[in-house]
Amino acid sequence: MMRMLAPWRPSTSLSTLHNEMDNLFARLLGDEERWWTLPWGTGEMGLMPVVESFVRGEELVVRADLPGIDPKHVELAVEGDRLTIKGERKVVDEGKRGERFHREVSYGRFERTLVLPGGVDAESVKATYHDGVLEVTMKLPKGMTAKKVPITVH
Repeated sequence: MMRMLAPWRPSTSLSTLHNEMDNLFARLLGDEERWWTLPWGTGEMGLMPVVESFVRGEELVVRADLPGIDPKHVELAVEGDRLTIKGERKVVDEGKRGERFHREVSYGRFERTLVLPGGVDAESVKATYHDGVLEVTMKLPKGMTAKKVPITVH
């Protein structure tokens, strides 16, 4: 009889500690800040893709990793100071290839909402999708451009 492959987990006590730390941070920062969960984790908040944001010139750039997701199944909305990315990773029918041995990929609907700096012009928002990465760009509000600060060494 063939056995199913499963990831090795050295200890469930570490997992319990991880959950307790997540809950502590959620109480301190609020549930919206639970972005530190594993990529595409399936916790209380459902599926959540990992994101990064940075300033490039006069633009704010937000990137979301969406590997294996058809961009036709992704919605993007800016409402006030919030950017919301919604979508779905659909299960691919593999036909009659036999039993599944192992799966770490999560399927289903996802939603991720990020707080934007005040004054972002929703009309300037543009989105592109390339190699599984959604890139959203928008003009920075006046006065939000990066400024270099010199460091004085004593």
